Amino acid sequence: MSFLIGNFLGVSLWTFAFALFVGLAGARMSWIRDEGVAIATTAIFILGSGFESQQPMLLERIGELTLGVVVGLAVNLLIIPPLRDQQASRYVDSINRRMGGVLVNMGEELSTSWDTDKADEWFRETNSMTEELDTAWQSVRFARESQRMNPRTRLRASSSSSGTRVTRAGADTSRVSYENILGRVDEGVSHLRNLTRTLRETSYVEGEWDSQFRRQWSDVVRDAGYAIADPDADVEPIGERLDRLSSGLAHEGLPRESWPLYGSLITSMRHIAVIVDDVASDRSAREANH
Repeated sequence: MSFLIGNFLGVSLWTFAFALFVGLAGARMSWIRDEGVAIATTAIFILGSGFESQQPMLLERIGELTLGVVVGLAVNLLIIPPLRDQQASRYVDSINRRMGGVLVNMGEELSTSWDTDKADEWFRETNSMTEELDTAWQSVRFARESQRMNPRTRLRASSSSSGTRVTRAGADTSRVSYENILGRVDEGVSHLRNLTRTLRETSYVEGEWDSQFRRQWSDVVRDAGYAIADPDADVEPIGERLDRLSSGLAHEGLPRESWPLYGSLITSMRHIAVIVDDVASDRSAREANH
């Protein structure tokens, strides 16, 4: 585009404007939208950096570009694109460990008492997890883009289809969808954030917790943290313990005003308990594919 505009229209203020217009119009095309602005900036740079002297080198520039494309394609064929999946896997494991660490710390603190500052710290940690999760999403999107039209990806998929494996939760491990995995991790972080927000608001309310509830619930939270941080950890199923805790509180006849808080805490942990099982299955699937 720079060659055509500079060669036939010359280099002037209005041709700069025309190149900018054409470049930004090209940026509207969906298949180059992410890099579309580079059209306009590159055209302006070439026209403004001595076009007359660079014009004879057009064929050399095209040759350099072609060489770069060939090398890029060769590297993409020789190095399997799903290497980015492994990077996403490390992000998932990191977030799982951080979630587990927050729950373990929460369980230990809640076994005695806690203050508003501690609840604020847990809440800030969940926000930091969300930022790390956004980076993981970018890595997965980049991996999916690099897989398009790549023959090695297709060969890998066809070879793995003949050896399908099933995890302990019944999930097909022949192909791991990191979109689904990150979606479940994102859901777990959201439930954890809701839990920390509830605890932060509760810290402002006067009154003592029921001692039996505090002890049992904090034990469940701590063990759930161990299970998320390390899916191989030997802990009693979280869901069953929450059921027993709910039943025990119902028989005790707790004050009516206590149930909204305790019910919210139990429900949040029940959602997180489901994530615990999914985390274990997801990790098994990822290890099977690696």
